[in-house]
Amino acid sequence: MKIVLGSDHRGFATKERLKALLIELGHDVVDCGAESEESCDYPDYAVPVCLMVARNEAERGILLCGSGIGMTITANKVAGIRAALCHDELTAEMSRRHNDANVLCLAADLLGEELIRRMIDVWLTTPFEAGRHARRVKKMMGAEQYLCPGRETPVPPPAPVKAKPGKSK
Repeated sequence: MKIVLGSDHRGFATKERLKALLIELGHDVVDCGAESEESCDYPDYAVPVCLMVARNEAERGILLCGSGIGMTITANKVAGIRAALCHDELTAEMSRRHNDANVLCLAADLLGEELIRRMIDVWLTTPFEAGRHARRVKKMMGAEQYLCPGRETPVPPPAPVKAKPGKSK
């Protein structure tokens, strides 16, 4: 499987160990950086990884930063990406089984190496269940119509809120 990796400075060391593991397991690995533990900005690495996945230049992506949160938020801004921040084997499995996640985000500061290895194994080997989940994933991906680059596309208005009985202030 072709897997593309990216990290910021806090995920660098974990990414390097993960890269070696994936190569050892026979995967084709592309490393989009970071290249060191020197401070850097996670979007600079999340976006290239996600573009490769979205363009079908890689089958899956794995992103690492300190908490995993910044990478996940950034990844999900790229059309076609279903990034999941996972913290154990169950969340890794469910991200694939029910959500067809194509990018795995990991918290390098919070997860031990052995747990990451188990999570990677589960995430790479768990198939998408489809069925009722395919309908949900289709709806989830339909939300991309609301992408607002430079606010060229207007944000949809909020749904009308029905007034609740009671005192007004």
